[in-house]
Amino acid sequence: MPHNIAILGASGYTGAELVRLIATHPSFEIKALSGDRKAGQPMASVYPHLRHMNLPDLCRIEDIDFSDIDMVFCALPHATSQAVIKALPDGKKVVDLSADFRLQDEAAYETWYGKPHSAPDLQKKAVYGLTEFYRSEIAGASLVAGTGCNAATGQFALRPLVGAGVIDLDDIIMDLKAAASGAGRSAKEHLLISELYENVKPYSMGGKHRHLGEFDQELSKVAGRPVTVQLSPHLLPASRGIVVTSYLKGEAEAVHAALQDAYVDEVFIQVLPMGEVPQMKDVRASNFCHIGVVGDRIPGRVTVVAVLDNLTKGSAGQAIQNANLMLGLEETTGLMAAPVYP
Repeated sequence: MPHNIAILGASGYTGAELVRLIATHPSFEIKALSGDRKAGQPMASVYPHLRHMNLPDLCRIEDIDFSDIDMVFCALPHATSQAVIKALPDGKKVVDLSADFRLQDEAAYETWYGKPHSAPDLQKKAVYGLTEFYRSEIAGASLVAGTGCNAATGQFALRPLVGAGVIDLDDIIMDLKAAASGAGRSAKEHLLISELYENVKPYSMGGKHRHLGEFDQELSKVAGRPVTVQLSPHLLPASRGIVVTSYLKGEAEAVHAALQDAYVDEVFIQVLPMGEVPQMKDVRASNFCHIGVVGDRIPGRVTVVAVLDNLTKGSAGQAIQNANLMLGLEETTGLMAAPVYP
């Protein structure tokens, strides 16, 4: 029997990506789609590319009957999911795609998001959703917090290196470039085509990017001591994709070997041959992450490049990967489509 699915916030980019991916999932059936500002509208009028699917109309969250829902994907804006998930009927399995449950410490959440957490009990209960590193915890969880797309990209490159002790933990410099869909679908001046086109814009410089809270939490946990990275984010004139270039102190061969060892059995993480570097188009609209390693002309320096699609592996694809585990399904179900190219 199929598992009945509700997607809250289906009118946003990640909600639409969830619908697109679930279209080919043999064990999921969408029973409810919420989109409060577009309640009453057919999904096809909001996203015509989904016209071929037999989908319920968008509705308000309070109008959903959760009694027969097996899995709730919550793709609501940050600081919204807390109250909504807290009010769901007991026993529902939830994957949250917002930032609301990524940070396990209440003080850290308030530091990065500027307000106290309204559901601290759930915050402590949530499992961090970086699937490849929390697989067993996710399988037994009722609430999984999807990672930040930028944080996931950087962690796929760095976590194995921190754990293997092959890089200098006090000298990690990351250059991040992200496509515009990471900022959501709401109208924003800096995302107007006249502002974005033929432009690359640095933003949240000087350690202000909120995903740094995830890096602090997760890399420090792996290292067993505080790890602080330097991150310089940039907005790209592209619709989807992330590339993170990390400049590190370490021996290239050891770095490459540590990544290969970490991901040898991972379907969705591809470590390229030494010296090859990936590009965003290599993973477009897929649940794959590609990682490349290049030695520098300066002895003891190495560059690691990681790419993924922010809407898929960085968000909706990761959410489905986690939901598969939570429901006892094969982890890769519905996610093996090849990237779209060009």
